[in-house]
Amino acid sequence: MRYFYYVHTGHRIGLDRFHRAVAIMNELQKKIDITLLCSDFRIAAEAKEYGIKRSVGVDLVRNIPQIAHHGDRMIFDSAEINPTLLDDMTQFFPSFIRISDDPSDIKHPKELLISPYLNGEGICNAVVVDKRYFEPLPKTIPMALFFGDDDYEKDLEKNQELFKSFNMELLMGFYHFLGYETSLKESFSHIHECEAYDKVIRQSEILVTASPMAALQNLVGGGKPIFLQRPDYERNFIPLFTMLSIPIVDGYNQEQLMQAIRISSSNSYQKIINSNTEVIEFISKSFNL
Repeated sequence: MRYFYYVHTGHRIGLDRFHRAVAIMNELQKKIDITLLCSDFRIAAEAKEYGIKRSVGVDLVRNIPQIAHHGDRMIFDSAEINPTLLDDMTQFFPSFIRISDDPSDIKHPKELLISPYLNGEGICNAVVVDKRYFEPLPKTIPMALFFGDDDYEKDLEKNQELFKSFNMELLMGFYHFLGYETSLKESFSHIHECEAYDKVIRQSEILVTASPMAALQNLVGGGKPIFLQRPDYERNFIPLFTMLSIPIVDGYNQEQLMQAIRISSSNSYQKIINSNTEVIEFISKSFNL
């Protein structure tokens, strides 16, 4: 019997789920030998830089049975799900834990679920953020933009005038194009490469971001995030961010952005409790560790 964690990443969806996988995997690796399965080979090759001991790239979610065997244990962090696939997965893996961000989701009878929205038998209600982000750092960056790890259509370039007047620093994404910063340098006071992710997320006083995970990471570290809901992103985090009093800018709306920045300094953000221990205990119990 082996243990696997499948995470959906890529140049069209970014690394939000991967950052959550890192938080969970780094704790589980203290207890078990577990392999990270990534839908993108590039991040699978980079996973060791994040503390992941073993990672494998898989082209398609349907290729998982080529690596895993019937009877293995699986944590599944992906929206690539449908009733047929869920039936197949719960039959193939006797212990199948799915992580969902969908507020309208329904738990399958044979799965276990981790969700920020749902409660009940076999469900762990939690928001997972790596524990290091709960340790505040001095806020040396007054305002920064992290558009996300992906920008396949170069929407940031098309809408850069929206941010130009705010004197923001910019954090580049993992999947951004080589040389993309050249076309953006006139709109931002400073540009950080993607390797500076932790520094910028943790040291920004105000973080404007379309990455749900970056918004949560900045919030737990004492920052003041503003969530930019990109039109090409799913809207699953809107209810959660509303509960957390994170200002939301819907699309590339300059008036909404200006208002969000104005209120951010005095905004009463809600705190997130570090529930990582609860999540690890839930997984450990599910896997009979």
